[in-house]
Amino acid sequence: MFDPSLFGRLSFARAEPTQGRLPPGRHHLGLADERDAVLFVPPGLDDDEPVALFVMFHGAGGFPEKVLPFIEEHACQHKFLVLAPHSIYPTWDIVIGGNGPDLERLREALTRVSSRYRIDPGHLAFAGFSDGASYALSIGVTNGDIVSHVIAFSGGFMSIFMQEGAPKVFIAHGLADEQLPIETSGRANAARLRSAGYDVQYIEFNGLHVVHPPIVSMAIEFFLK
Repeated sequence: MFDPSLFGRLSFARAEPTQGRLPPGRHHLGLADERDAVLFVPPGLDDDEPVALFVMFHGAGGFPEKVLPFIEEHACQHKFLVLAPHSIYPTWDIVIGGNGPDLERLREALTRVSSRYRIDPGHLAFAGFSDGASYALSIGVTNGDIVSHVIAFSGGFMSIFMQEGAPKVFIAHGLADEQLPIETSGRANAARLRSAGYDVQYIEFNGLHVVHPPIVSMAIEFFLK
């Protein structure tokens, strides 16, 4: 019997919260002494309503604090949580050799967040930049019965062996991307998913290999529809 996690499947199930909510701000989840995941809690969350969760994966050589500033302002405005995991290695395990410890660390992070908050199943996104976008695409499509939206900012590739559910997909890529050429990454990924029947919003922008704030605003609007 094969282990589904080897194919990128998350063994995560939502449950009713059993612990108290955290105060507004950034919080390390205590998954590890180093390279820990960070949860951003905006002020003013409604105690009685499920909350949207936006999971943001950093690029190669990055860290949570590098990508959080692009999302936190939107989280404060629209009242959703932001989870920023930290890859165990310099980039995500799927990029260097296949699903492994990062997937297990993500499962634990999601479990800890859901122990404090009722997560809205219709608004749980896997998003990322660069290698993080490749990771979000790969495990988001693989776990489309868990996530509702997959958002890729300048991603490179997808590694998908199993498809579950039908998450909505947002892909954005710079026309002048100097690291991941648009023809073989953004355009190819969007075409592949559309041909497989996914609902894909694809955006091209005049720019390099960057997180482009106006595109982030479009992605947040897509996420919160």
